[in-house]
Amino acid sequence: MAARRKLRVGVLFGGRSGEHEISLRSALTVISAIDRARYEVVPIGISREGRWYLETDALKMLGAAAPRLAALKRSGTPVSLRPYPDARALVAASANGRAAIRGALDVIFPVLHGTFGEDGTVQGLLDLAGIPYVGAGVLGSAIGMDKDVQKRLLREAGLPVVRYAAISDLDYRDDPAAARRRVARLGWPLFVKPNALGSSIGVSRVSGPRGLARAIEEALRYDRKVLVEAACEGRELECAVLGNQRPVASVVGEIVVRRGHRFYSYESKYVDEHGAAIEVPARLPARAARRIRELAITAFTALELRGMARVDFLAAPDLREIYLSEVNTIPGFTAISMYPKLWAASGLPLKRLIDRLIALALEDHRARARLKFTYQPRL
Repeated sequence: MAARRKLRVGVLFGGRSGEHEISLRSALTVISAIDRARYEVVPIGISREGRWYLETDALKMLGAAAPRLAALKRSGTPVSLRPYPDARALVAASANGRAAIRGALDVIFPVLHGTFGEDGTVQGLLDLAGIPYVGAGVLGSAIGMDKDVQKRLLREAGLPVVRYAAISDLDYRDDPAAARRRVARLGWPLFVKPNALGSSIGVSRVSGPRGLARAIEEALRYDRKVLVEAACEGRELECAVLGNQRPVASVVGEIVVRRGHRFYSYESKYVDEHGAAIEVPARLPARAARRIRELAITAFTALELRGMARVDFLAAPDLREIYLSEVNTIPGFTAISMYPKLWAASGLPLKRLIDRLIALALEDHRARARLKFTYQPRL
């Protein structure tokens, strides 16, 4: 009996986002855990300049760069992605400038966080190339990245979100004082963040008017729109969702910030190894945990997501108020990340979680391949 062919899985990591270094940490976890008996891993690093490289010794490179939060160096073989008849090709440029096909990819696992990776741009490229990929499609990814639009849709679906206001760079340039007065009506303290970024980059907690201008200007360094949210300080809870049309939710986890950090910042996540602790499962009454899991699945469906998402919640200490904070369509897969920990606590360890995500990608691709994209009138 012939041996079963391994699926060729392209793992995309790095990218042009401010979350580039976190992507390398996530990729290290995924590539280390994937079942080599079932999959042939094709590691593809994307530099900060947007160039794609085939990284033949990815584990060594990532193992050196990820702990230091270093960026991807220009290494490996430059490659491009293009369709060709009946397959999806990874094409490498040779020394004489000619292209050489390096074989078809069966599926791609984007381990890209933030802009140009989690926002629908890469997803659109992969759709055009006809390659199945893990996670949300173009629409869901774009919604997941744009927190202002996301919150509008969540509110329309009847889900509880904190009071917030959005400020565009144009609004702020035209009349910064009026913009600050408008968001100050939300009360203090406030959280100011870039509208379309993750990993707590550019996020500030503002306790009064004096720090507001600086926080807005810091957020505008990363995005053309700023989100300002009324605080709900108490408990930070997270739930993982997995599936396509019939998603399921994991147990609920909790982030406990430590060592003087005021909130779950980039520093408390990735710089200070003792800045935060993760409790999985969270110590919650069964009723509250059930409510959060239901809200997570409702949000996943309302935002047209598929594959995976991590849904974050803010709750008052007594749990009388629970708000949906945001949804992340490519959650972290680092050693400290909540998404894989939540599924491990729910009975799905990382190796099997990766299997399931790849299966969901292939399932969705087959379903969409059955659709017609040209019109043929019936005679």
